[in-house]
Amino acid sequence: MSGFFGVASKTDCVADLFHGTDYHSHLGTMRGGLATWVPDRFIRYIHDITNAQFRSKFEDDLPHLEGNSGIGVISDFEDQPLIIGSHLGTYALATVGRILNLDELADEAFQRRATHFSEMGGNGINPTELVATLINRESSFAAGIAHAQEVIKGSCSLLVLTNDAIYAARDRLGRTPIVIGSKPGSYAATLETCALPNLNYDVERYLGPGEIVRLTADGVESLKPPGREMQICAFLWVYYGYPASSYEGINVESVRNRCGVALARDDDIEVDLVAGIPDSGTGHAIGYANQSGRSLGRPFVKYTPTWPRSFMPQDQRVRELVARMKLIPIREVIQGKRVLFCEDSIVRGTQLRDTVRRLFEYGAQEVHMRPACPPLIYNCKFLNFSQSRSASDLAARQAIKELEGEDDKHLEDYADPDSSRHAAMVERVRQQLGLTSLKYQRLDGLIEAIGLPKGRVCTYCWDGCESCTRQLWLVSSPGRPA
Repeated sequence: MSGFFGVASKTDCVADLFHGTDYHSHLGTMRGGLATWVPDRFIRYIHDITNAQFRSKFEDDLPHLEGNSGIGVISDFEDQPLIIGSHLGTYALATVGRILNLDELADEAFQRRATHFSEMGGNGINPTELVATLINRESSFAAGIAHAQEVIKGSCSLLVLTNDAIYAARDRLGRTPIVIGSKPGSYAATLETCALPNLNYDVERYLGPGEIVRLTADGVESLKPPGREMQICAFLWVYYGYPASSYEGINVESVRNRCGVALARDDDIEVDLVAGIPDSGTGHAIGYANQSGRSLGRPFVKYTPTWPRSFMPQDQRVRELVARMKLIPIREVIQGKRVLFCEDSIVRGTQLRDTVRRLFEYGAQEVHMRPACPPLIYNCKFLNFSQSRSASDLAARQAIKELEGEDDKHLEDYADPDSSRHAAMVERVRQQLGLTSLKYQRLDGLIEAIGLPKGRVCTYCWDGCESCTRQLWLVSSPGRPA
C-alpha cells in the first residue's frame, strides 16, 4: 500500500508538503519522495525508508526545498515521484495502486517503437513510469489520465504536478480514496484525511471513482465527473487506514468500534478481560467491551519509537522479530485471566501463534480471539497489501488444505459463514493458533459497520467477489436483517 499528498498554495508549501506526506508513513514500506515546482524547474528528493522513518530521511532536504506547489509519496517499492519530459510539458508524477496488466501494457508500448523505460530495477518496470507513457499518448493531461484509467486493470490513483497546477485522479473504481482539503490560500489532495487537521485544512470533498480534478491555490476544477460504480477497499477501515482518517465521509475509528459491537452482539462467552492486539485491534476491542459490558485492558503495550509495522519487512524472519519485539506483555494483567482479544484480521497467523503462546506462558487461563473481519481466503489482487507470496500462505487456505488435501477446493462454501465447511475451517485455524476459542466477524456485520451498500465495497479477499452486490447469506440469515 502507498499514500500521497499534494498541495497548491499562494505561499511556500514545503512545511505542509513534508508533514502531509509524513502522515502517510503507516502505509509505506520502502521509498519516500518529495517534488516541488519553483519557477523554471522541479526540485526532487527520493530516499530509501526501509530502515528509517520518513521524517529522519527528509529533514536535511527541507532547507533545499522551495515552491508554492508540490507532491509527496510514500511508496511500496518503486522510486517516485518521477520527473517526466513529454509533449505535454515537464511534470512530476506519483501513483498509488497495482497494475495487473503491467507487462501487457509495456509490450504494447514497445510495439509502438516510440517508448523506452529508464526506471528499471529489481522489480522490473517502474509502474509509475508506465503510467506516464499512457498519459503521454493524449493531447492533454485530462485526456491522458482518463486513458490511463480506462486501460489499467487493477487500480491506479495519481497526482501530477505541473508548472501551474496539480492534477488529482482517483482510480476508476475508487478502490483507494482521494480527499480534497482546503484552507485560506491553499488546497491539498490526500489519501489519508488524518493529514489535514493539524495542518489547518478542512475537508472540502471526497473525489468519486474515476474523477479527475485540477488544483491550484485558487480552487478546484472538475475535469472528469465521477463514475457510478465504486469498489472501495473495505480493508482500509479494518486495518490499513489510520484511526483518525475518514473515507467516503466514514471515520475509521468509528467503523472499528462498530465492528467490535457486531462481534460482541452474538457472543456470550465469559471472560475477565477484553483487549485489542495493539494498535489496529484496539478500536474493535473498545466497541466489543462497550457492547458486552466487560472490562477493557492492555495485556500488551506496543513499543512505538523504533519498530515499524510488522507487515512491512520483506523477510518473514524479520517480520516475526518485529512483531515480537514491539509488543511487550504485562504479566500482572495477564496472569490468571480469561482474555478475549480483538484483532483486525488473521492473515498467515505466524505472528499471532507466537503471541498466543506468550500469553499462556505469562499465565493466561484462556485466550479467545475475535477477528474484526471474515477469514481471508483470497489474496488482494487490486492493491499491494499482503506480503504473502500466494493465497496458499493464508491461514484459512492452510486449514482448507488440511481438510481437503488441496487449498483451492469448495472456496465458496468455505466463505459462507453458515456452512459446515466454514465451521470446520475455523476450528482448524483455532487449533493451529492454540486458541481457546475463535469466532470471526461475519461479512454482513462488517458491511453494517462500514455503512455502505455491499455493492459499493470491495470484499474480494473474503468472498472472491470482484463486483458482486451481495452474497446469499447477506440476503437473509437467521437473526439477521434481510
